[in-house]
Amino acid sequence: MIETDILIIGAGPCGLFTVFEAGLVQLRCHLIDTLPQPGGQLTEIYPKKPIYDIPGLPDILAGDLVKNLLEQAAPFKPGFTLGERTETIEKLEDGRFKVTTNLGTEHIAPVIAIAGGLGCFEPRKPPIVNIADFERKGVEYIIKDPEFYRDKKVVIAGGGDSALDWTIFLEEIAEEVMLVHRRKQFRGAPDSVEKVMQLAEAKKITLITEAQVVGLGGNGKLENVVIKTKTEGEKTQKTDHFVPLFGLSPKLGPIAEWGLNIDKNAIEVDTFDYRTNIPGIFAIGDINTYPGKLKLILCGFHEATLMVQSAWKQLNPDKKLTLKYTTVQGVTGFES
Repeated sequence: MIETDILIIGAGPCGLFTVFEAGLVQLRCHLIDTLPQPGGQLTEIYPKKPIYDIPGLPDILAGDLVKNLLEQAAPFKPGFTLGERTETIEKLEDGRFKVTTNLGTEHIAPVIAIAGGLGCFEPRKPPIVNIADFERKGVEYIIKDPEFYRDKKVVIAGGGDSALDWTIFLEEIAEEVMLVHRRKQFRGAPDSVEKVMQLAEAKKITLITEAQVVGLGGNGKLENVVIKTKTEGEKTQKTDHFVPLFGLSPKLGPIAEWGLNIDKNAIEVDTFDYRTNIPGIFAIGDINTYPGKLKLILCGFHEATLMVQSAWKQLNPDKKLTLKYTTVQGVTGFES
């Protein structure tokens, strides 16, 4: 049984920053995440991609931002339950909540902060009959470490920002890069489209439009893909890796059954402090929704800050909280 002041569901950037803000007012936090390591999407999907809109950091790799957030939270000694999915919630007689994971780990806290990003997400997979046979054997749906593809032949499929960005990035790392898209037009940023076109014209990558990957072949690992084009029919292309980047399908998962007000896969909140319709449960970051909502990390940091203030007042109804600037009081962590 794990007991804490604030139980945070989701160990992404917003969840990690909540630990820091809570620590400043001497509240302890414990985080639950389905992923095996902290960082959420920043760690799982694009650790090597730069982020440009974190105040005071002109650019920082997503993985480095997670590292910094963990360092910032470290003095407050957060606990982690990783690699487990939050399943059920129960209101106890004393007013606290008991949250149980899919592996049976029980957590008790008076305040819950849902910071689950997009929720549970799964990659959208192309309809290739034997694709499961080559998963982790040459088929990847997420690029975590570009160095994994150094000097390899890579076929990327997709027409959005991820497909375009990784085509550009891997051109300097992989031996060969081919981008396959079913249309002539792309959905990504215009400057990325232009860059891909320039690389194709310079023969630094191979670009095939109005085409789809329809088959995979290999003995124990991926060795080739079958590409079906609109004008030339099917052809076989040797490759070491096939990376279909068709986006992610977000789902709230078991949280959707908790009695929260939900609108289009997001949790409705009051912008006063990002409380939900259930007292004691808050939602911050990409998982919440309200008029004017922007799904930006910096907005999630703001939401976490206001949420913690209300959490402290809930836990200390007879006390007055005085805002103290860290430049004045410093950062005092917890003793072991």
